[in-house]
Amino acid sequence: MNKITRLLALLLLVVMTISMVSCDKIPLINDLFGKPDVTPDGGNTEHTHSYVDGKCECGEILYSTIKDLTANYSGTELFYVKATVKEVLDETTGEMIIADENGEITVKALVDENGVSYANLAEKPDKADEVVLQCALQKKSGVVTVKNAILVSFTALEPELETITIAEALEIAAQNPDGTAEMYYIRATVKSIVNPAYGEMYITDETGEIYVYGTRGADGTTYFDALPERPAKGDEVLLLCTLSQYNGESQVKLARLIDFTHVDVEIDLTKYAEVSIAEAREAEVDALLKVKGVVARITYSNGKVPQGIILVDGTSSIYVYGVDVAGQVSIGNTIEVAAKKTYYVLGTEQSNADKFGYKGACQLDESILISNDKGNTEFNKSWITDATVKEIMDTPVTENITNLIFKVNALVTKAPGNGFINYYIDDIDGKTGSYVYTQCNGGDFAWLDEFDGKICTVYLVAQNAKSTATGCTWRFLPVAVVDEGYEFDTTKAAEFAVKYHGVDQFLERYTGNPEKELVSSVSSELLGLENVTVSYSSSDENVVYFTIVDGKTILNCKDSGTATVTITAAYNGIEYSETVEINVLNPEDFDYISVAEAIATPYDTEGIIVRGIVGPSLVNKVGFYLFGEDGSMIAVIVNSADEFIGLEIGHEIIVTGMRERYVKDDSYTTYGQDAIVQGHILANLYGKHSYSTDKAITGKTPSDINALNVTESHSTELYIMTATIKVVDTNYYSNIYVSDGTTDLLLYCSSSSQYSWLKTYAGQTVTIEIAPCNWNEKTSYRGCVLAVVLEDGSKIYNKLNFQ
Repeated sequence: MNKITRLLALLLLVVMTISMVSCDKIPLINDLFGKPDVTPDGGNTEHTHSYVDGKCECGEILYSTIKDLTANYSGTELFYVKATVKEVLDETTGEMIIADENGEITVKALVDENGVSYANLAEKPDKADEVVLQCALQKKSGVVTVKNAILVSFTALEPELETITIAEALEIAAQNPDGTAEMYYIRATVKSIVNPAYGEMYITDETGEIYVYGTRGADGTTYFDALPERPAKGDEVLLLCTLSQYNGESQVKLARLIDFTHVDVEIDLTKYAEVSIAEAREAEVDALLKVKGVVARITYSNGKVPQGIILVDGTSSIYVYGVDVAGQVSIGNTIEVAAKKTYYVLGTEQSNADKFGYKGACQLDESILISNDKGNTEFNKSWITDATVKEIMDTPVTENITNLIFKVNALVTKAPGNGFINYYIDDIDGKTGSYVYTQCNGGDFAWLDEFDGKICTVYLVAQNAKSTATGCTWRFLPVAVVDEGYEFDTTKAAEFAVKYHGVDQFLERYTGNPEKELVSSVSSELLGLENVTVSYSSSDENVVYFTIVDGKTILNCKDSGTATVTITAAYNGIEYSETVEINVLNPEDFDYISVAEAIATPYDTEGIIVRGIVGPSLVNKVGFYLFGEDGSMIAVIVNSADEFIGLEIGHEIIVTGMRERYVKDDSYTTYGQDAIVQGHILANLYGKHSYSTDKAITGKTPSDINALNVTESHSTELYIMTATIKVVDTNYYSNIYVSDGTTDLLLYCSSSSQYSWLKTYAGQTVTIEIAPCNWNEKTSYRGCVLAVVLEDGSKIYNKLNFQ
C-alpha cells in the first residue's frame, strides 16, 4: 500500500468515526461520494442520522438532486427529490417530466400517499408547479427514469408565460388571415371598450394597437357581460387568443380573459363641481360636474351595446352618456360619475332642431365612473311629478324636459314590423302618444312585452325629440313600468271627453267657414265608457255658431271677430266644461296666382302666392298636391306638419312658398321635381271641392312612365291608368310597385308601409291616379299614387300626411 492509499484510508476512517458522532459533518461524505447535501434541522447536534430510502428515523428527509438519481440508481432504494414540473405527459397516469437546476427526468406514474391515482386527485400538480416526490427508479436501455412516485406535497406556481407584443400579433394575423390554430398570450392596456356585452375592445401596448372582436372568461364560455369583474378603459389585461383578419384588418378573433389589473383613471376631481342632478340639469354647457345617483335604466345602441344610463337621485334625473360607464353598471347600482354637461342633437337633425328652438337632449357626456356600490337600490321617486302623456306631448320642445322622469298612466302597445318591433306609449285615450326610442329594432325593449295592451303606471322620460324639416316630436324611454290593474274612474268621464275629444277640435284662427262636424258623443271600450255627451255654445254667434244637421253638430264661422266657445260634457249626472277662444278673420285681398301660373313661374322664385284645391298626400315628403281649376297640378312641401292641422282634401286654400326645381344637389344630372317648397297656408277657405283632372293623361301604362326622359319635366303630369298593385316585403327592404305585366314601376317611399291603404289592393288590377316623381335624381321616374278610382267613380285617396 503506497502512501497516498494509506492516507486516503486513514482520512476515511476519521470521517466515518466523526459522522457517527455529529450529523453536521455529513456534507463531507456527500462531497466525497456524491451523496446529496443535507440541511440539518438545527436540533440535537449529538443525534446520529441513519437514512433509509432517503429518510432518517427522526423524520428528516435527505433530498437528492436529479443528477444524484441517475448517478446512484440501485433499483431498490427510494429517493426524495424537490423539482419543478416541466410538462405533464399523461393526465391519467400522471406521467410527467420534472426538472431542477441539475437536470430533468421522466416520472412514469404518480399517486398520492394514499395510493390515489393522478387522474383522481382533487388537487394535482401541473406545469410549473413545485413538487416533493418520493421516487422509485428504473433503468431501461441505460436510461434512468422514475418508475413511480408518491406525491408528498406541491406548490402551485404561475407559469412564466411567453407573451407576444401587439406588433407581433398584427404580423401573425397578416400571415394567417383565415385564423390561427395556435393561441397566443398578449399583455396590453384597454384603449376602449366598444361593446361591453361581448367584450369588443381595442387594446394597445408600446408597439401598437389591435381590435379584439370579442372576449370571454378564462373558461372560454362565460360571456363578457356575465363576468363578475370586468376590465374597463385603462386597465391592463392578459388575453389568451387566436388571431385573424377581417376585411383586410388584423384582429384578435377569440380572446379569453386570463387576468386583468385595474388601473385608476387619472382625473383631477377638484375641477368637477359636486352637484345634485337637479343642479346638473340647469348647469351651463361644458360645465364639469360630479353627481351621484341610482342607475334606473340602461340604453343600448345597435348590437345591444350599452350606451348610456338614466341616473336618478332625490332631486331629479338625467341621462349619462358613455359606453365605459354604461358597460360597468347594472340597474340598481348607486354610482358616482364625473362628466361634462351637454345638450345632444343628432348631427343630421341640428339645423331642423335650431329651426324649432330645440336645444337637444339634456345629458352628461365624457363620463368617468368614480365609484360603484354594485347594489340593488330602487331609484328615488319622491320628487317625480304626476302627468299625462298628452301633457308631455303638448310640451313645447323649447322646454328642458328631456330625460326628466314623469309618472303617467299609459297604454303600452307592441307593434311588430318587418324585421323590427316598435313599442308605443299612448295616453288613456289609446292614441295620443309616441313611440319608444330604440336603436336595436326593438330588441332592447322586450321587457315591455308583458305589458302589451295594458294601461299601466309608467315612469317615463322624453329621451329626445326627432327633428325634421316639419317639426320636432318627442320620443319616449320608459324607465319603469308597473301593472297595477288600472281601472278608469268614471267620475272623470266628462273631464276625459272634454280634454281628449273636445278641446283639440278647434283652431285658434279661421279664415273661412270650416263647416266642421264636431264630436257629440264619446265612447271608449278601453276605459269602459259609453255615450258621454258633448255639447257646445258660443259667446258671439255672429262670429262662431253651431248647427245640428242630420243629428250632427256642425261648427260654422261667420263674421270677423273673437268668440269664446264652451265645451261641456256630461256623464251619469256629472258635468265638466272648458273654454277656448277663437278668432275669425276674413281672408285679406291676397294677390294670388293660379296653379298653372305657379308652374310657369321660374324656379327659385320666392314668396309666390297660389290659390288652389288641396289634393292627395305626397309620400316620403310632408306635403300634398295642389290643383287648379283647369286641372293643373304641382307638389307642395310645407314648413311643418302643423300646416295639416284642420286641413282636408278638397279644401280651397291660399298658400305661399318658393317655386323650386327640387333636386338632391346642384349637379342637375336630372331635371328633378317641380314643387312649391317652404309652403305656408295663408288662408283656408274650406269647402268640399273635387279637384279637377281635366289635364290628366290617359291611355298610358307603367312602362310609359318608366320610359320618361328624366332630363325633362314630367312631375306636374297626372296619369289615369289601369295597373296591378305589387308588394314586396322582405326582412331587409319593403317596396311597392304598379305593374302592367311588362314593367314594375317602383313607387317612391321609404317603405311599403307608407302605402298601407294601397296594399289592400295587392295582387289586384285597379284604376289609379298616379304622378311621376323624381325627388332624388334617379335615372328613371318613380311613381306617386294619388288615388284608386272605384267602378262607381268614387275614389280612395292617399291621405298619408293628413291628420
